[in-house]
Amino acid sequence: MGHGEGVGMTVSRSYAVVLEPSSAGGFVVTVPALAEVGTQGETAEEALEMARDAIALALQHIE
Repeated sequence: MGHGEGVGMTVSRSYAVVLEPSSAGGFVVTVPALAEVGTQGETAEEALEMARDAIALALQHIE
């Protein structure tokens, strides 16, 4: 592949997450492979969406 080829390509990665109910209500999500990522949400769906955003931000700092 020459210089500049592949620009604009999307790379898809998958990470296992741990979704647990919070004692304060809602849900907490952690990502074992990315220790710095942890988030929460009122619903499981919201917590998982927040986790997707947090993972994306963490990966920006790694790359």
